[in-house]
Amino acid sequence: MVPEKKGKFQNRLRQVRLSKGVSQGEIAAKSGITRQAVSAIESDIYLPSTAVALQLASVLHCRVEDLFSLVEPDEVIEGSVVGALADQTSTVPARVKVATIGRNTIVRSVTEIGELLSYTIPADGYLIGTMTQGASIKARVRLSRERKAIEQDISVAGCDPAIFLAGEHLRRQKDHGSVIGWTMGSMAALRALERGEVHVAGIHLVDPTSGESNLPFLKRRLKGKAYDVVTFAVWEEGFLVRPGNPKGIREAADLVDVTVINREEGSGARLLLDERLRVAGIEAGRIRGYNTIVRSHFDVARSIAGNQADVGIGIRSAARLFGLDFVSLQSARYDLVVPKVYLTSHPTLSHLFETLATRPFRTEIEALGGYDTRETGTIHSLS
Repeated sequence: MVPEKKGKFQNRLRQVRLSKGVSQGEIAAKSGITRQAVSAIESDIYLPSTAVALQLASVLHCRVEDLFSLVEPDEVIEGSVVGALADQTSTVPARVKVATIGRNTIVRSVTEIGELLSYTIPADGYLIGTMTQGASIKARVRLSRERKAIEQDISVAGCDPAIFLAGEHLRRQKDHGSVIGWTMGSMAALRALERGEVHVAGIHLVDPTSGESNLPFLKRRLKGKAYDVVTFAVWEEGFLVRPGNPKGIREAADLVDVTVINREEGSGARLLLDERLRVAGIEAGRIRGYNTIVRSHFDVARSIAGNQADVGIGIRSAARLFGLDFVSLQSARYDLVVPKVYLTSHPTLSHLFETLATRPFRTEIEALGGYDTRETGTIHSLS
């Protein structure tokens, strides 16, 4: 072993050892070194030789780079800002996520992931400053992760929270990249994809005439063979109501005398509500709460569970999570739309779609409730 020069190496031996419940004495005995040597390595007093590092990794059933790696010098990058950034007058640096989308670098505030997820998903860097260039805003970011790792991440716009589970299963399979889900309705997700702000858009738009999910709309909108459409799952959509359904809500006609919580225009839930009201001959202006908008299925469920509304359109798994009752209205296919060029240029994107079709992933999302995975992984043509 040789003394380590500070600032050149990152040492995660202690964190990995503790996560696996192994003592210093145990790892020392199995590695053929002394406990004092293990302590010295963990304290950054010494850097292990290649042979010792390999032995430690073998004992802990991990890779050497999971224990020891070079610390990259701070790198500053510039990217286009999407969404709102945190208050730049604060003395606390704003945490941001960075994505490489084709040739574009996209910068978003971590807080846009959601109030809870923003505390569990690490930042890619910290905002240094911004500048206006024409109609866009550019941000300078000091990276806190290796750029190579950031380039493996997959940005997905849509409203299915289970996309984060897909990311976890992807990491278990083969990759180190993360799947970052940006919550928005179907139309907003598709527009973000067309603007080059995300790699994938998740949509659930049922054609009222044919009852077909997504493809009729996408064929009119995208016109071409440059996209693949891959089924994530078929899910149940319907009314989320309080336990016991005290208002007796079963159909659109029952919404006239209750308080609704709504989703944004262009979302699949909003389109379903509007279609049911149209068929029932009910004007939106008669519905109390129609203009009260939230941005996700979980927000709908949270509003009802908190007695802020009586009913809203959402998915069965959201009702189950918040202990609500569910009145099924239809099954809809939630599809992922991806430009074909990204499948060949992005290092991990094709692996994501392989992961969707695996039995462990399908079993897990079926356990959430309201998901049918028999079509998961199916590729649909827009020709």
